[in-house]
Amino acid sequence: MKTLLRFGILLSLTVFLFLSSCAGTYYVSDQPVEPVYEQGVAPYADAVWIGGEWTWNGGNYVYVRGHWDHGRAGHTYVRGNWEHAARGYRWHRGHWN
Repeated sequence: MKTLLRFGILLSLTVFLFLSSCAGTYYVSDQPVEPVYEQGVAPYADAVWIGGEWTWNGGNYVYVRGHWDHGRAGHTYVRGNWEHAARGYRWHRGHWN
């Protein structure tokens, strides 16, 4: 009985973690205006500026400021962008390519 209970708890936890990690696609009717920030001087030699991102939080997109990151050999950072679709605008996150 204890084994069955442990299995049930483990299965429930696994399903919960899986569902909570799924990212949805969220649309807004108008593309938000990006705040203007000065990125300043690179703090180290291989620094790459990672521009600000929009994240979905509490029913709307919230802007997260950009930051410096170490470059990745053989890769280029592709900045995030807004896509206009029939349902409105949606944000595509930036990524290393």
